Amino acid sequence: MKTSQILRYQELADRLAELIQQGTYPRGERIPSVRQMSQQQGVSISTVLQAYYLLEDHGLIEARPQSGYYVREHAAERLPEPEMSSPGQDPSQVSLHEVVMMLMRDSTNPNLVQLGAALPNPEYLPLKKINQITAKILREDEINAHQYHFPPGIEILRVQVAQRAVNAGCSLSPSDILITSGGTEAIDLCLHAVCKPGDIVAVESPMYFGSLQTLEVHGLRALEIPTHPREGISLDALKFAIEHNPIRAVLVISNFNNPLGSHIPDEKKKELVELLARHEIPLIENDVSGEIYFSEKRPLVCKAFDKKGLVMLISSFSKDISPGMRIGWVAPGRFKAEVEWLKFTISSSSSALAQMVIAEFLESGGYEHHLRRIRREYARNVDLMSRAVMRHFPAGTRVTRPSGGFVLWVQLSENVDSLELYKLALQGGITLAPGYVFSATHQFPNFIRLNAAEYNYMTERALERLGVMIVEMSKK
Repeated sequence: MKTSQILRYQELADRLAELIQQGTYPRGERIPSVRQMSQQQGVSISTVLQAYYLLEDHGLIEARPQSGYYVREHAAERLPEPEMSSPGQDPSQVSLHEVVMMLMRDSTNPNLVQLGAALPNPEYLPLKKINQITAKILREDEINAHQYHFPPGIEILRVQVAQRAVNAGCSLSPSDILITSGGTEAIDLCLHAVCKPGDIVAVESPMYFGSLQTLEVHGLRALEIPTHPREGISLDALKFAIEHNPIRAVLVISNFNNPLGSHIPDEKKKELVELLARHEIPLIENDVSGEIYFSEKRPLVCKAFDKKGLVMLISSFSKDISPGMRIGWVAPGRFKAEVEWLKFTISSSSSALAQMVIAEFLESGGYEHHLRRIRREYARNVDLMSRAVMRHFPAGTRVTRPSGGFVLWVQLSENVDSLELYKLALQGGITLAPGYVFSATHQFPNFIRLNAAEYNYMTERALERLGVMIVEMSKK
């Protein structure tokens, strides 16, 4: 970050802190929104966000989901965040499948408190409405529901996707979009289209283990790039990596990284796209949780700044409507013909019935109301789990402050091995995701990811038991 930009956001934070102390902004009162403050002070939105983050760190303000920023009633104690990751500078083969498959098997055990797999809360899914639409379609259009619908997929769904993409800053036509069987298939197709075995793919560190598994299947090497817990991938580190390695593609979760919950600021997204455009490097952008944001407005996607067709934007409806329907999509830019052909040859088509159901749910107007509800609920659950970690885990614990999604990334004492903790937690009826699986080079042995999608009495007691286990392991 440039020195002048640092000074601007620090100056703004100092000025606002003084106004808070003077009572200009009383405790409990709402302060101007990010956009309003940007216009008032004549500075960029990124500068205002940095200032607000700094004031949050100092306990002076707090973000409230769907409402904005408020002056805190009392300076609240918060756990520190994990530091920016610092992976090695060499690319590595990925070999994680044994641990990942163990985690996936345990995620289906109904006798365990599920804090491991990042599954949405079933109670927040619009199942009743989806079932009604499914029954209606099977009554009225059963022939089409049981046919192949070859790539690029059913047009009415692609129209709805294109319309929603406007909120993320994209001007897409239905013909730009290809329907896939979930976001995972979309990532697989994109990697297949632009890479060959042995190629290097730059990824955030930590990175969702499902994406690392896809790299492993394709025989690709992962080059892990340092990543900030709130602002995402380090552009300086990525520039260095590009200068010293033949990087074939870059893979990021631009909004609400799994497991960090971070999102790349919009101005930084533009810099990222411009950097890769200069080197003709494709960007595979995963925005699967982009609609589950806790701030005032939806963040943009990198694709919004794409002028050369190098950004391959991916999302799905697995986190907010139905993971079982397996409906995702990709806007592959200049690689559309190749990706469409790969889709046809690998899986022929995605479920026609599922596409029709999702399309009608979007078209009915119920989706936006549903999203407003789950954003509030997930923001609440993430906050409750963060507070429980602070209560029950030992001193020295660090935890992320997600701005969307529903996972927490927790850093434990260096002498706590997350894989051993995983095994111990299973004996106590709890699952978690050990940090090992979020790095091709096992960078995070003392980290765990917790799923905060569901928070109730059982979750609280599980975290309390987990805290006792961590304390005991810390003493050894």
